[in-house]
Amino acid sequence: MSPARRRPRPIGSDWRNALFVAPYLFFFLALLVFPLFWGIWLSFHKADTFSDGPFVGLANYIRLFNDRVFLQSIWNTFYFVLLTVPTLAIVGLMLALALNSSSRLATVLRSLYFSSSVLSVTIVTLIWRIVFVPQFGLLATIYGWFGAEAPAVLSDPNLAMIGIALTTIWWCIGLPMMLFLAALQQIPVDIYEAAALDNAGWWRTLISITLPSIRRTFVLVLIIQIVLQFQLFGQSWLLTKGGPNNLTKPIVLYIYETAFRRWDVGLGAAASEVLFALILIAAMMQYLTSRRQEES
Repeated sequence: MSPARRRPRPIGSDWRNALFVAPYLFFFLALLVFPLFWGIWLSFHKADTFSDGPFVGLANYIRLFNDRVFLQSIWNTFYFVLLTVPTLAIVGLMLALALNSSSRLATVLRSLYFSSSVLSVTIVTLIWRIVFVPQFGLLATIYGWFGAEAPAVLSDPNLAMIGIALTTIWWCIGLPMMLFLAALQQIPVDIYEAAALDNAGWWRTLISITLPSIRRTFVLVLIIQIVLQFQLFGQSWLLTKGGPNNLTKPIVLYIYETAFRRWDVGLGAAASEVLFALILIAAMMQYLTSRRQEES
């Protein structure tokens, strides 16, 4: 017998399937793609709040890289990312390894560590202002127990960014921990049982089984945190307002002050495109490096 012929698909089926994707595409184009290209357009104009202004070419970018405050904000942002991203990844992994069990205590501790992630940036900074406030804060109280005077963290040029980084790590640690927990729970138990039969110790099991099994999750955590921490704004604005001497002013705060307080929208758009390029380059470098390591 000849093979049965396939029934032709209804002509309108592809269009009906497209309707399910249409809402996502609409918001993706309206909220991401269009603002991206509109920002690029504005960065080549002397724009303000009311009009695009005349075309000025690369003048905004030239002004930008001649601005010492902007260059300082780039360094501040990179310094903050270096303080937070590796710490969030390593501490998140350590917490996941410690709490990867079905006991009631582990469940309570997982909920406790993740609970800070649902707080708003306003609540988080208010809590840590109470910690850092001189003379009467929690840090000053702890130092007082030992007869020492606590440093003024948020007004010290050497400690202000570290204080913001500590605030951010406390706030954001829940997401990396949960991602690592999900990855650890996907590792087959049989592999650990075989390692136990071979008398493999905890450290050997961690290096040879656990870490290779969650390598992709580790890369995912790094990329997510790079993208998130490059967008530092609320913590810096609410804790230090970019001070002292612009040493905690990140790029996003520079964009906000330039575009929405000085009304220089063209310059702010140029700064936002530089930030987009930095995030893209950093994330792609991390992804390509990890991919090459996997292939080798």
